[in-house]
This record gives sequence, structure tokens and C-alpha cells, in this order.
Amino acid sequence: MKFSLLVAIVPEEMEQECIDAATEAGAVGMTLMSGRGIGGERKKTFFGLTYEGSQSVMLMTLEKGLSLKVLKAIRDLLSPSGEDSKGLVMTLPVEHLGGIDMSQIKRFEERLRHEV
Repeated sequence: MKFSLLVAIVPEEMEQECIDAATEAGAVGMTLMSGRGIGGERKKTFFGLTYEGSQSVMLMTLEKGLSLKVLKAIRDLLSPSGEDSKGLVMTLPVEHLGGIDMSQIKRFEERLRHEV
């Protein structure tokens, strides 16, 4: 079984929506971290200060075939019109993996059986 790491950087206020979309798409676990970002265009606020807002970084280890489905679910939330996105989502191949919960492996296998 091959795995991918899905990384999603989303606005903090959209975190729960993205968690729900990922779970509905088949993700069974994730790690969440807080972050701050600096975009290409800085947003001006009062007195010339800039504020980019808080972001959530979501990390998910997924079976490779499932990762695209989860990526699309989150992407559709971040960019509903297909244009300006409110965040970033990507997958990276995982070469070596240790410590994954075996119940996740069983869920991935069940999902694959149902799809085939």
C-alpha cells in the first residue's frame, strides 16, 4: 500500500469546514497546527499596519488513491468558483512510514475493497 501526505493550509475560520470535508471524503485522522502566513500582497489595516490572519495547517497521512479525493474536497471549499483560493492544499509522496495506527490501515483496505 502506498501513502501520501496531504498538507492543507487554510484560514482558521474555515478549519472545521475543512475537517468535515476531509472526514466525509474518507480521512480518518489528522494533525492540526496553527500558523501565520505572508502572502504576495500584504493587506493594509488601520495606521498602515498589515494583518494576514491566522491559519491552520492540516497534515494527513492517507492511502495514495484516497488522497486525491480528500484534496479535491478541501480545494472545492477553498476555491468554490475555481478562481481566487483562500488557502493551499497539496499532496507529497511518502517513501517510508512508521507508527501509523493499524486501524487506519484496515479502514483504507476496506475502502479499497468496496471500490473494486
